[in-house]
Amino acid sequence: MKLFKSLLVAPATLGLLAPMSATANEVTISDFNAAEEIAVTNSRVDGLEARFNNLEAGSFSETTSASFGSTFYVGSVENSAIGEAVTFSYDFGMGLSTSFTGEDSLDVAIIGGNADATAVDAYMGGDGTDDVLTLDGVSYTFPLGGATVIVGDGVGVDDLNTGACAYSAFTDLVSDCGANNVGGSADSGFAIAYDFDNGFTLAGGAAGSTGTDGLFTEESADTLGVEAAYTADTYGVSVAYTDDEATTYWTVNAMLAPEGFPSISVGYETDDDDADAIFAGLTFEEVGPGSVSIGMASTGTDADDFYQYELSYSYPLNDGMTITPGVFIAETAGDDETGVVVTTSFSF
Repeated sequence: MKLFKSLLVAPATLGLLAPMSATANEVTISDFNAAEEIAVTNSRVDGLEARFNNLEAGSFSETTSASFGSTFYVGSVENSAIGEAVTFSYDFGMGLSTSFTGEDSLDVAIIGGNADATAVDAYMGGDGTDDVLTLDGVSYTFPLGGATVIVGDGVGVDDLNTGACAYSAFTDLVSDCGANNVGGSADSGFAIAYDFDNGFTLAGGAAGSTGTDGLFTEESADTLGVEAAYTADTYGVSVAYTDDEATTYWTVNAMLAPEGFPSISVGYETDDDDADAIFAGLTFEEVGPGSVSIGMASTGTDADDFYQYELSYSYPLNDGMTITPGVFIAETAGDDETGVVVTTSFSF
């Protein structure tokens, strides 16, 4: 700041002296009023400083915040067609959020990384953008009456769903808690939710594809969804219906988290062809410095009864860094694939 102000003073002073030097042959010492000239110079500097302060104050809103996160993935997958070598990959995320009224939120998501190429990446669900930062979504959340509404690009019909899952997952598939298709395939639209303040919530939304097909047209691939849920301190249940253009799904989730015992989460999903998928998971909190999670899930609806199993131990090294070693087994039509992975997550 002091350096910048000095840079402001110099041109102002030179601007004052330039016309004086140009007419120096016409000016005598008696014509020079030091106090008056200094006052003019100070006035010019004060004006420039005021402009700079206004620019500084308006350049970044006080209600805007930023959050950052990154995850490293190190491991290998036995019997994978992609390869069995030990690999390293990473992803990075940045979220910008600002409020205009104190009750709304404009959110921007930016991602980057290379976690979409290896056998490990296929199971962990990281982001891959060829190591460049990419805009992943822009959304605006605001109150409407007693409800909450979110609209924008990257918004799914399930963005405001409550759900009912207390499981701390390791792999991407199991993290869905059995609700693999609740969000559908579309990701540009809106969602709305209402909390009845007695444990019951109701949510739903509609989304379409971006591009020339438009939103909610005969050519576009659109998704509609609705969810009803009830949650209490130690248990919860949710039921969701999703119409994903050509296929409809019903999804049921439930969780029980009694104090002093591991949490239990289950899920079941079926479609209009009577294909189904299941999920179950246990999370043991406070096992040493961390927590243990054991879970399983169908590899997809109508997946010929193939399942994926996982076991992981997650422990924080500090407030912004968590290490999670884990192992998983995925059943396939050929040889089962077994993965051993260590993730290191940073948040700041």
